[in-house]
Amino acid sequence: MPAAPGVFRQAMMQGNQTGVMSMLNSGYTSVRVTKWWQCLALGICLVGRGAAADPDVEGVLQPFLAAPRLEMQQVFSGERFPNVVVTLKGSVLATWGTKSVRVRRSEDGGVSWGKAITIASPGFHGGGTTVDETSGDILAFVEARHPPAPLSVYRSRDDGRTWSKQAVKVLPDSKGNAPSMHMNEHGITLRHGKHKGRLLRPSRFYAGRNDRSKWPEHYTNAVYSDDGGTTWRTSEPFPAKGTGEATLAELSDGRVYYNSRRHWAPSGVSPLRRWTAWSDDGGASWEGLLFCKALPDGPQNSNYGCMGGLTRLPVKGRDILVYSNCDSAKGRDHGTVWASFDGGRTWPVKRLVYAGRSAYSSLAAGRPGTTSEGWVYLHFEGGSKGGSQVARFNLSWVLGGERTGNGEVPQDLGS
Repeated sequence: MPAAPGVFRQAMMQGNQTGVMSMLNSGYTSVRVTKWWQCLALGICLVGRGAAADPDVEGVLQPFLAAPRLEMQQVFSGERFPNVVVTLKGSVLATWGTKSVRVRRSEDGGVSWGKAITIASPGFHGGGTTVDETSGDILAFVEARHPPAPLSVYRSRDDGRTWSKQAVKVLPDSKGNAPSMHMNEHGITLRHGKHKGRLLRPSRFYAGRNDRSKWPEHYTNAVYSDDGGTTWRTSEPFPAKGTGEATLAELSDGRVYYNSRRHWAPSGVSPLRRWTAWSDDGGASWEGLLFCKALPDGPQNSNYGCMGGLTRLPVKGRDILVYSNCDSAKGRDHGTVWASFDGGRTWPVKRLVYAGRSAYSSLAAGRPGTTSEGWVYLHFEGGSKGGSQVARFNLSWVLGGERTGNGEVPQDLGS
């Protein structure tokens, strides 16, 4: 078989399917391509494209059911606003900051943490940190100040070690309103159905400013990208006004579960608990608005709410979600996690993580086949030393918590 010219070989090795097929279809006769060689070329190309994504992103439940464990340590001091994600290599990334946006990395599953790496300075954390499961890249969203404010997006191609600003285009929603990013839970990559590979993260509309008089005009939504994070489209509004700071998770059937903070509601409607909806079109629109009585939206003496965390355990065929917020009658304290085993319909068990100060929080689950496997990570404002803490625990530990009376724990997980 004749050797492929350098440009052809390079296109194959880089996974450049378009380039390979263009050369094949244009009659690249100097290569004297046979049918066998065409298949080999395209196969190598497709492997190259999928190499980052297809170490299994979903695995089995058993690693989350080891002996119950909870561990916690401080990762940042001062400032605010947490996110946490786990990269395809299993590195845990905790992002943070109001004056500058920084990240700390753990390559050993959360046992130890490297020094803080600056993503942007100055910068205001926009939440929505997203791992692209197709490329392995990580995207961080940075606003110039408390929004509405200019947005910058930073990309890491080396597992969070270095970051560079990239040009992006964010399109307004159907009402002509441009989204703001602060301060939502991390984004996700869709894994199922015709929108597989789509990047999706929660966002919001501030109606000009974060002011009590404007709250009835506020709403949450989401932004999504089908080109790896260069162009972002904005979803239809979440079907409840007065919402802000949201979470989302894709379920095993491809539906997207959306869970939102609400700091204003019309007379007769409660903003004290969370509000949820669903998407059947990859996060482009939302339906089925429900009041989730089981989950608190911050301290129950205030209708202002609090940012919460959400993650789905990466277990094939099961929809185990974990949610975090403060579980208190008064004040942002008693950081707690709840577990759902039916994709967010019921939340039968909860467990206290930290009784002291606990405010904004973010959750991520470990990746199969990595040092993070079997762990759930909670990055939250507060702890004994202030700043932020990362707690890591497993599902066995959560199952040892308090039954809420809202649904049942599956029999295979204990009664």
